[in-house]
Amino acid sequence: MTDIIRDAETTGKERKRLFIKTYGCQMNVYDSERMRDVLAPLGYEPADEPDGADLVILNTCHIREKAAEKVYSELGRLKTLKEEKASTGKPMTITVAGCVAQAEGAEIQRRAPVVDLVVGPQTYHKLPELIANVHRERGEALDTEFEVEEKFDALATPERHVDGFTAFVTVQEGCDKFCTFCVVPYTRGAEWSRPVDQIVAEVRALAAKGVREVTLLGQNVNAFHGEAPKGDPEGGVWGLGRLVRHLAKIGGIERIRFTTSHPKDMDDDLIQAFADEPKLMPYFHLPVQAGSDKILKSMNRSHTAAEYLDIIARLRAARPDIAISGDMIVGFPGETEADFEATMELVRQVNYASCFSFKYSKRPGTPGAAMFNQIDETVKGERLARLQALLTEQQVAFNQSMIGKTLPVLFEREGRFEGQLSGRSPYLQAVHCEGPVELIGQIANVEITGATKNALSGRLATKESAAA
Repeated sequence: MTDIIRDAETTGKERKRLFIKTYGCQMNVYDSERMRDVLAPLGYEPADEPDGADLVILNTCHIREKAAEKVYSELGRLKTLKEEKASTGKPMTITVAGCVAQAEGAEIQRRAPVVDLVVGPQTYHKLPELIANVHRERGEALDTEFEVEEKFDALATPERHVDGFTAFVTVQEGCDKFCTFCVVPYTRGAEWSRPVDQIVAEVRALAAKGVREVTLLGQNVNAFHGEAPKGDPEGGVWGLGRLVRHLAKIGGIERIRFTTSHPKDMDDDLIQAFADEPKLMPYFHLPVQAGSDKILKSMNRSHTAAEYLDIIARLRAARPDIAISGDMIVGFPGETEADFEATMELVRQVNYASCFSFKYSKRPGTPGAAMFNQIDETVKGERLARLQALLTEQQVAFNQSMIGKTLPVLFEREGRFEGQLSGRSPYLQAVHCEGPVELIGQIANVEITGATKNALSGRLATKESAAA
């Protein structure tokens, strides 16, 4: 890859355009950013639309229903665009990356010959070499090997482009849990953690570019067990709690978050980190998926509802102001009305600040898809409506509880209206208020005066109101 980059830098300065469409989770957002970084030395600059691009990458997600079909639909539109550009002598290269690529690599090539290259989520660091080979009409057009360690070793070199004052940092990938509804173990591979030194170097570089907040990412981020930094007298591996405390010492970094966690991997040290480290934001996403122990067992979740509630109680004891978010699946095979009511009761007990909720949908190749007692779609829809009504009520109540409080807000950008700024509270809520543009990239106190389901509004706090 080094030779390819050197050739691009020394044999011409032609600038090319890159369009990446990102589906799914924050991990895919991070992956798309790094794809952009590894392709920048080859002369690729971002394009806002595919019709202005020489290279189009669809970075796909396989979690949601009909994910693959949405990709094929997009490829149909791109086929027409590619043909139009070819008729004017402007070739377009189309790449499918991510989890759909991993799950359906050869099938994508068969169904959509318009695709030039298929790469899995653990091989996108090879994009410069693979794309160069496609252009030279040699080499494989499919690479879906699991090479996660090699990927992060390669990505330790290219410089990250920073768009704002917040950034994602992947610290862990893969999953060993094998929930019966989920494709992640098959598309992302086994759990693997990056070495601490590598993570620290990336966060320090981000801080030097003005990033104030980092979100640590992983399919099971609290399963992190990274190799201890060089010079650590104890050696061995670090857990996520220790990593958070260490990153909090980096100058310029004022806020730390992490997602997504699994109840099975919660330990006392991580819970204590919420009590000890003020830079660790009091917002915690912990999916439970269901409130019925029967359904949890069928899902292979490896915890009970009572164990989940115990974790929530311990978190709130450590950090009383912590906000909890989660994930819920309605209508998993075999779910009775009593099972669904157990989910509703768990939601009432937790009292979520926010929660994602979905109807169960079959993922090909997962055990859940083969279960015989599938739930009727009408029943799923009715139950989901009841659950979402309760979750909305809780989210609105949580946001309204902020009215009259003064919150530190990290301002990220100008708002939609003249003189307005937009940022995030410690609880990840969007916050809007009037203020000078000089506050963008800064943390300032805001007195909250209004709240909706999705956002807070307020005014910059005076010294007197902030003290109060």
